[in-house]
Amino acid sequence: MALPVYLGLVHYPIYNKNNAIVTTAITNFDIHDIARTARTYDLVKYFIIHPHDSQKALAEEIVSYWQEGYGGQYNPDRKEALSIVEILPDIQAAVDYITAKEGIKPLIVTTDARKYDNTVSYKRLQQELEETGRPCLLLFGTGWGMENSLMKQFDYILEPIYGPGPYNHLPVRAAVAIILDRLLGEHWWVE
Repeated sequence: MALPVYLGLVHYPIYNKNNAIVTTAITNFDIHDIARTARTYDLVKYFIIHPHDSQKALAEEIVSYWQEGYGGQYNPDRKEALSIVEILPDIQAAVDYITAKEGIKPLIVTTDARKYDNTVSYKRLQQELEETGRPCLLLFGTGWGMENSLMKQFDYILEPIYGPGPYNHLPVRAAVAIILDRLLGEHWWVE
């Protein structure tokens, strides 16, 4: 049985490259690619978390095209992937959704390119999820990451993904794929 893991892509409050707090725009690629990755790893839902009605309407139009429009007929795989997408205004709405569905508040985990006091390894989080069966809301920030005081409210922050060099600014779609594979993927390296 799959673990009850939910994913949220957060667009506010987010830092921009000048360290100002902004709301980032929803992108078509993030909707499609993250939905496909989330569906591949059998996540329960993929929440696009955005506070502005105009951006939520854009996301709803894209999802609707692939769910109810010609897109779903043209590409049934994309229709299936987008079937797990929900658009919500904030993180609390995602927590409320999961709590209502699962009957227990989820463990809230996020990601960052930096380490924090509550940074946890992938192995440790995987063990906790498997042992407790508790639902998990795995959050990803856009832009240059979520605002610091928000980060302190989460149960855990996953350790950063490091490449062999000093550059460390993965696109969110790549980070989602790597992290979901580390947490939920086949452990082919273990004999």
